[in-house]
Amino acid sequence: MIIGVGTDICDIRRIDELLNKYGERFPHKVFTEGERKRSEHSSTRASSYAKRFAAKEAAAKALAGTHTGALSWHDVEVINHPSGKPEIILHGAALNRVTSQIEPGQKWKIHLSLTDDFPYAQAFVVVEIL
Repeated sequence: MIIGVGTDICDIRRIDELLNKYGERFPHKVFTEGERKRSEHSSTRASSYAKRFAAKEAAAKALAGTHTGALSWHDVEVINHPSGKPEIILHGAALNRVTSQIEPGQKWKIHLSLTDDFPYAQAFVVVEIL
């Protein structure tokens, strides 16, 4: 059963401006260590950050409920498998939102799709109870 869907689009140029304006403060505030490591080693640094930013926003929308508050940026982490396939790992309040909606013995899965075509990056997230 699908319990949440979220999408977000991000302007890569905006992320590039934030990286140039705030230096390390912006990525440290918004991205986990693993996300920073992946993006900093990318030949398309701003695009890599923009896709992760869009994924965090899309996940927050997919996990939002009637009375839920904001999530910490670090509650949603985007990792990549060796094949390159992106995946979302939840921490803290984001993880609590999903686990509070499942019954004992149920499992859940988050589906993530990322794309970019300069100047935009987009993410699509589906949260499913199996």
